[in-house]
Amino acid sequence: MNADRPLLGVGLMIGFALVAPGMDAFAKRAGEMIPVGEILAFRFGIQSLLLTPLALALGCIAMPGLRDLAWHLLRAFLILAATGAFFTALRFMPIADAIAIFFVEPFILTLFGAAFLGERIGWRRLLACAIGFCGALLVIRPSFAEFGPVAMFPLITAICFAFYMILTRRIARTLHPVALQAWTALAASALILPVLWTFQGSGVQVFDPVMPVGSFWYYMLGVGVTASISHLMISAALRFAPAATIAPLQYLEIISATALGYWIFRDLPDAQTFVGIAIIMASGLFVILRERRSMPPPPAP
Repeated sequence: MNADRPLLGVGLMIGFALVAPGMDAFAKRAGEMIPVGEILAFRFGIQSLLLTPLALALGCIAMPGLRDLAWHLLRAFLILAATGAFFTALRFMPIADAIAIFFVEPFILTLFGAAFLGERIGWRRLLACAIGFCGALLVIRPSFAEFGPVAMFPLITAICFAFYMILTRRIARTLHPVALQAWTALAASALILPVLWTFQGSGVQVFDPVMPVGSFWYYMLGVGVTASISHLMISAALRFAPAATIAPLQYLEIISATALGYWIFRDLPDAQTFVGIAIIMASGLFVILRERRSMPPPPAP
């Protein structure tokens, strides 16, 4: 790992936090006309077209074995479910509210790491997770009252994404990040495209594709391009700086999402939601700090 360039890693992580909400804004706009399943196809299809040639040029991609292929397909299913649930929520909810609820994911990942990977967590991190969930409830409660059960979709996203990250930890050690993102996109495309073909003309709103018109072509392209750029940024950031260093910067995404949501959609969270966001961020930063302290010291040179 090129951990001797932490400033570059920090810069890339800040870039991710600034660019990633752009994907959500494009998806929210596209969702006014385009079914969620079709948005997913564009999101992962464009990522496949952009990253597969890059991985081939870098010489870091190779045909996986059957076992690795199964892991890629399972990861792809989880990221499809996570992204689909989040894009569905964005059709009805402000971007900042949806992202704030999603940010219970670090707490879920902490608990899953203990349950499935045998990682040890102390009572302080457990308490921080509980407080973070309480903060999420402050965001979910008014959203549920206004938007109904769709307010739970970002929570579904968080659960699916936490499982996705657990699987990623298993295979990321032996696979280049560009190749990993390329295989994820290819596997997700292979899963979603037959679904769209099957449901074409069915009238099932989520999966029955339509032909984009006018500016909706740009929205769909925007989803795929911003998704590819932001995920390349976070993958590269992890190569240049330790995860414990850059993880707190991901919470900048809430700030940029709030600003972008207000600028484009005139959506602004209410006071209770801002309190919930503050609690989630504080609890998440505490969990990250405790994980950093529990990490073994680096080996002596």
